[in-house]
Amino acid sequence: MKMNAQPVRGTKDYLPKEVEIRDYIRSKIEDTYKSFGFNKINTPIMEDIERLNKSDGGENLSMIFKLLKRGQKLDLSKENLVEDDLVDSGLRYDLTMPLSRYFANNRQFLNMPFKAIQVDKVFRAERPQKGRLREFFQCDIDIIGDASIQAEMELIAATTSALKAIGLSDFTVRINDRRILTDMIKAAGFAAEEVGSVCIIFDKLDKIGMDGVKAELLEKEYDPQVIEKFMAILNETEDNALNAAEKYCTQTEVVANLKKVLDFANRIAKGQFVAVYDKSLVRGMGYYTGMVFEIACPKFGSSVAGGGRYDEMIGKFLGESVPAVGFSIGFERISTILLEEGFVPPAKEKVVLAYNTEDDFAEVTMKAESLQAEGKIVTMLKRSKKFGKQIDALIAEGTKKMINFADGSQKDLG
Repeated sequence: MKMNAQPVRGTKDYLPKEVEIRDYIRSKIEDTYKSFGFNKINTPIMEDIERLNKSDGGENLSMIFKLLKRGQKLDLSKENLVEDDLVDSGLRYDLTMPLSRYFANNRQFLNMPFKAIQVDKVFRAERPQKGRLREFFQCDIDIIGDASIQAEMELIAATTSALKAIGLSDFTVRINDRRILTDMIKAAGFAAEEVGSVCIIFDKLDKIGMDGVKAELLEKEYDPQVIEKFMAILNETEDNALNAAEKYCTQTEVVANLKKVLDFANRIAKGQFVAVYDKSLVRGMGYYTGMVFEIACPKFGSSVAGGGRYDEMIGKFLGESVPAVGFSIGFERISTILLEEGFVPPAKEKVVLAYNTEDDFAEVTMKAESLQAEGKIVTMLKRSKKFGKQIDALIAEGTKKMINFADGSQKDLG
């Protein structure tokens, strides 16, 4: 009986053409980040389960892939088994908590402020659907050790530059501050301990609308009068929405700094994108402590990047406050759309070097190396009964020229 060759549900095989496009997008993003002085790091895909459970990852905590204990540590004969008896680690669901642990473990070797790049796989045990997999790449940049708003500004500059490098334009940088939103929620009458839960519901605004948010708050049995006041605050309109929010914010410098970041982003945009204050922006992770941001692009129908400040996470490892802020590009969403559009990345010239069975393969290889030294991508192909079909396949992959090894003659293929 043959084994099933399909990949595990929620994962995907990628054909060579798909990998070529994905590699191109990743390289453009990484090269842009590096041009801003960020350094690439790697962390393990596995983390201690206690760290994952305490990482304030919002609803992602319910989607952790948990790993069984190994060997003698796994005792299935124990009565009344609970999860802690079976599990001691899990797969990372994002790259922020692993970076925080990495910094706490290695900071004596790192320059400050530390500017990190992470482009790697993360895992979430959610229901697979179009554009949403259980195994996927994230492209993160973070600045650790800089409490100033220049850190937010630099992340916005680097991220928007990376998006422009892969051909995106006319996008919108949406910015809010968790502290403003928290004060709005408290001003409506919610208790401090209820803020996190309200934020999680409010974060669904784009999907369920204001009526849906109200319904979920009522379902949680919050005071209806408090909910009505919250709805009224959210529906307040002024020519300047940030001025409307300012009267609820207890820290005047928070609004002042947000205005400075918005002004900065619009100045560097030079008309290629726009930055706006968005009081509905929450970001689902519970670890955000200050400014949060997302980038929306019309052709994608939703956000293509997001992030924010998380000044308290590293302190859980070190016992002291360490400022940190990060921005992540939605690599999978962008690459999927570009693939569907038939995007063709700029590439080196592709040629096929045709040879016969009796030709000296060492000489064929050295000829290929000389062509590669000229910047060409070379496929060495032996003439056979399937030669025509093989050539057609190479043409479909972008090969433009055939070189005959025997006499050096060339033929254009398309």
